[in-house]
Amino acid sequence: MAFNFGAPSGTSGTAAATAAPAGGFGGFGTTSTTAGSAFSFSAPTNTGTTGLFGGTQNKGFGFGTGFGTTTGTSTGLGTGLGTGLGFGGFNTQQQQQQQNTLGGLFSQPAQAPTQSNQLINTASALSAPTLLGDERDAILAKWNQLQAFWGTGKGYFNNNIPPVEFTQENPFCRFKAVGYSCMPNNKDEDGLVVLVFNKKETDIRSQQQQLVESLHKILGGNQTLTVNVEGIKTLPDDQTEVVIYVVERSPNGTSRRVPATTLYAHFEQANIKTQLQQLGVTLSMTRTELSPAQIKQLLQNPPAGVDPIIWEQAKVDNPDSEKLIPVPMVGFKELLRRLKVQDQMTKQHQTRLDIISEDISELQKNQTTTMAKIAQYKRKLMDLSHRTLQVLIKQEIQRKSGYAIQADEEQLRVQLDTIQCELNAPTQFKGRLNELMSQIRMQNHFGAVKSEERYYIDADLLREIKQHLKQQQEGLSHLISIIKDDLEDIKLVEHGLNEAIHVRGGVFS
Repeated sequence: MAFNFGAPSGTSGTAAATAAPAGGFGGFGTTSTTAGSAFSFSAPTNTGTTGLFGGTQNKGFGFGTGFGTTTGTSTGLGTGLGTGLGFGGFNTQQQQQQQNTLGGLFSQPAQAPTQSNQLINTASALSAPTLLGDERDAILAKWNQLQAFWGTGKGYFNNNIPPVEFTQENPFCRFKAVGYSCMPNNKDEDGLVVLVFNKKETDIRSQQQQLVESLHKILGGNQTLTVNVEGIKTLPDDQTEVVIYVVERSPNGTSRRVPATTLYAHFEQANIKTQLQQLGVTLSMTRTELSPAQIKQLLQNPPAGVDPIIWEQAKVDNPDSEKLIPVPMVGFKELLRRLKVQDQMTKQHQTRLDIISEDISELQKNQTTTMAKIAQYKRKLMDLSHRTLQVLIKQEIQRKSGYAIQADEEQLRVQLDTIQCELNAPTQFKGRLNELMSQIRMQNHFGAVKSEERYYIDADLLREIKQHLKQQQEGLSHLISIIKDDLEDIKLVEHGLNEAIHVRGGVFS
């Protein structure tokens, strides 16, 4: 049972295009062809293969981190499935390759004994090593188990047999999980090929024309070929994904896109790959969809080192089997890579949402301005209509001046007089109009009264007014007390004066 990090949500097919390490071509298949002087769209000649992932141990259909190198026309299937992109690594010569290779692309019976020996040696190193012949072999077995769980180191178990190399692809490695990646839906006829540059997006965009010219020179400089850029997108670790396609024009004036597998096979030639490396290309792959038979073949065979039970559970837990395909994640580097891809896609989605929000705000402003202009034009149209009607009336009056009233005019005048009489009749429309006018006046009056009743003072302002009135009240009370004291003093003075006057009067009398 392999250790599972949990199945993170699948990233988009274009977002997971950074599987190969910088500066390496881990997913490129090494095609043995003879480079011609001119660009040729013929498929390279098969020279036999060493398996789907020739640089790794053959353990069935696998997704190794390095993915090794392949020869022939396998077109680097490992690069597509390891990164969630370019699943169309199978080209039209798959059947021929299956006949020429040892047992075909997926089944390799010639290496079955090697696999059996490898499995037996691994089991011996983990369970019953016989290196020392004493109790230390048990300690060595535990150490080998620890190395196998970690996915690194060598397992010694016999003096006469070389040690077992423990890699993260071994079945006992605990640091494995299964995620999901989007399957591209492009046809081979669309001719889309992904080139991953070890440069920033700004540098690629600023030098896009020079890049197109350089790719055209790599293709032989043929005037009938035109290199077009489908899209440019930023990837983690300052890398940039460029999607290109090549259009071939025929002498009769028609044009077609070069198939993706043909263009990719040309890029995989040794001399062409060297030129692409000089341009800063670290990875190239086709962006083509898989056929139902290919998808079935991939899902039936668990990747190397992945427990079949976990693989079956991953297929059951697939949230959208029509668009997503399970892919293994081996080691912390792969988990970190997918995390960076998720962060990058989140930033791109947020940027797109910000752009959409700005567009919506701009549209709302334009809508408000347009509605105001429409209202203005309606008023202007009404004024122009009234002016036009007045001009027509005056023109008609001048035209009819001096002529007798015609029959239709007389009929119209009679109708207008009848309508005027009906309006002026007290018991009909005029009374109703007067009643409606009185009701409108009453409603306006009540509305004004209600609006006055609805008037209120702000709470803070009301609090300030109360405080001010309170201070005024206190000032008045203090002033009144002072006046009362002064009145008492005045009364005492008057009383003293009266007594003095009586005393003087009695003395003089």
